Formats: sequence, structure tokens, C-alpha cells
Amino acid sequence: MLAYFSLFCSGLLAATLFPASSEIVLLALLQQGYNPLWLFIAATAGNTLGSCVNWYLGLKLLNFQHKRWFAVSAAALSRAQQQFQRFGSWSLLFAWLPVVGDPLTFVAGVLKVRFKVFLLLVLVGKAARYAILIGLGNLWLV
Repeated sequence: MLAYFSLFCSGLLAATLFPASSEIVLLALLQQGYNPLWLFIAATAGNTLGSCVNWYLGLKLLNFQHKRWFAVSAAALSRAQQQFQRFGSWSLLFAWLPVVGDPLTFVAGVLKVRFKVFLLLVLVGKAARYAILIGLGNLWLV
């Protein structure tokens, strides 16, 4: 049970703006013989929840825009909004991508993407990634 919780936490941390990787933990646990279905559920749930944290932080970010310590310039926010709007909410299917995925979920919050839409698209993308990773892991690690 602790292994699945560790993977959940690893997935959550990896989906936030902190640099981390849940894939290594997932593949190590898969190689040790843990149940692939529970690994899939733990990784997907943790990673999706981490993206929800980013969305919420993005949603609340603009409340502090007028503060002196606010680190994001109006121009940077505008560029991020334009990029996101260029591809639309469907781009959230790619929230699992390294480097761009985490900021993408953050910008979705800034732009007030409806949470239900956000959650569905992010969940589908992250679930697909972990399903493929487990499938490939089973082929290579067995």
C-alpha cells in the first residue's frame, strides 16, 4: 500500500511546477511486480490532482496582480494567454508533456477554463500516457 501512495505523491509532485518524475517510480514499481492497475490508478490520480493544484493557483493568481511583489509581468501573462487561446482547451490533453504541461495547466486556471472541462481533458491525457507507459513497461521489463 505504501508503494502506491508513494507513486501517488510522486505523480502529484511531478505535475506541479516542481521538477520531478513519476515515470521512474512507476516503472520501478512495475518491475518489482506491483499490480499494474493500481499503479495506473495511483499515478493518474496523483498527477491529475497535481494539475488541479496548478489550475487553482492560476485561478487565484490574478488576485495578486496589483501587488508589488507579483513576479509575472502583464506582457508575460498576455503572451501565455494568447498561446493558450491559439490552441484552445483541447491543448490540455497534452498537459502530461514535460516542460510545457505544468505551465499549461497553470495558464488554464488564469484563463478560468471551466473546471469540469479542465479535469476531463487533463485526466484523459494523463491516463493515456500512464496506460501507454505501463503497456510498454510490461513489454520491456518482463
